[in-house]
Amino acid sequence: MRKLLLAPLFVSLVCCAQPQLTQQDFANTIDAAELRVLLYTYASDEFEGRETGTAGEEKAVQFLRDQYKAMGIASGTKDGTYFQPMTLDVRGKNVASKNVLAFIEGSEKPEEILVISAHLDHEGVKNGKIYNGADDDGSGTVAILEIAEAFQLAVASGQGPKRSILFLHVSGEEKGLLGSKFYTDNPVYSLENTVANLNIDMVGRTDPKRKGDRDYIYLIGSDKLSQDLHDLSEEANQKFTNLTLDYTFNADDDPNRFYYRSDHYNFAKNNIPVIFYFNGTHDDYHQPSDTPEKIQYDLLEKRAQLIFHTAWEIANRNQRVVLD
Repeated sequence: MRKLLLAPLFVSLVCCAQPQLTQQDFANTIDAAELRVLLYTYASDEFEGRETGTAGEEKAVQFLRDQYKAMGIASGTKDGTYFQPMTLDVRGKNVASKNVLAFIEGSEKPEEILVISAHLDHEGVKNGKIYNGADDDGSGTVAILEIAEAFQLAVASGQGPKRSILFLHVSGEEKGLLGSKFYTDNPVYSLENTVANLNIDMVGRTDPKRKGDRDYIYLIGSDKLSQDLHDLSEEANQKFTNLTLDYTFNADDDPNRFYYRSDHYNFAKNNIPVIFYFNGTHDDYHQPSDTPEKIQYDLLEKRAQLIFHTAWEIANRNQRVVLD
C-alpha cells in the first residue's frame, strides 16, 4: 500500500515542529487510487469468490492479515495471529472458517472499544462462474483497510484515538451473519465496553432506483438504540463530508428489512449502538458481474472518509456514546 511510505513523513513533520496535523489531514489519506488497487486484488479471480470455508477465503484472510502487518497495526487476538478460528454450522455441515481482527489501543480509555466491521466473504464459485463480490463486500473490506491506515498514521503522529478501535472482518455473512454471531457469542473484547459498531456493507456503487444526487449513503440503525450516535453522525457529516444521508431503509416498516440483514444486527441484539452504511442494491447484486471496474472509487473514497470522521468523533470525545 503506497501510503505506508508516508508514515515516516508524518513522524518527521511532528518531530520537526511543523503545524500539528489535523483530523482532516488523516482523512485525506483515504485515497480512491489506493482503494482501487486493493479492490482489484481482493475481488480478483485469484480469491475465487471468497466463499466461507474455501481456499479462496483462506487467501482473503491471509491478505488482510498481511495488510495489517505491513501497516504495523497489532493483532486483535491474544495469540497474535489476527485470526479468530471458528466452526460454523452451514446448512447442517460444520465448516471451518476465520474472522480477522486488528487492533489499535486507545491512549486514554483503552478498555472502551469501537468496532468497525465488514464481511470478508462472498458467494464463491457457482456453475463455473466466480462471484467476485467487489461491492458486496469488497468495498467495505478495503474501506476498513484505508480507515485503519489513517488511524495508524494518527498514532504515528502522536494523535492516536483515546478509545481503542477493533477492525473486525467477519466471515459467514452470506451464510446467515454467522461470523459476527460467533464474535458476539465469543467476544474477544467485552461487549459491555463496546461503545458502538460501524458496519460497512456495500459502499462502492449507487442505487439505480434512487432519485437524486450520487453523493449519498444510506444509513440504517443510527437512531435505533442511541439518538446520541445519530446526532454525532449527522454532525460529523455536516462538518466534514456533506454527503446526503438517506434514511429510506431505516424505517421500521421497511419491507426489505435491511436492518436485520448485515453484521451490525448481531451487535444491536446485544444492545450496542450501530450504524450500517449501505449504497443499496443494483443489477449486479449477488451476480458474477459484481466486479471491480464497476466501483465508483471517488464515491467510495468519500464514504470511507465519512466513516473515518464518525469513528474519530466516537473514539476521541470525552463521553462514550449514550445508549437510550
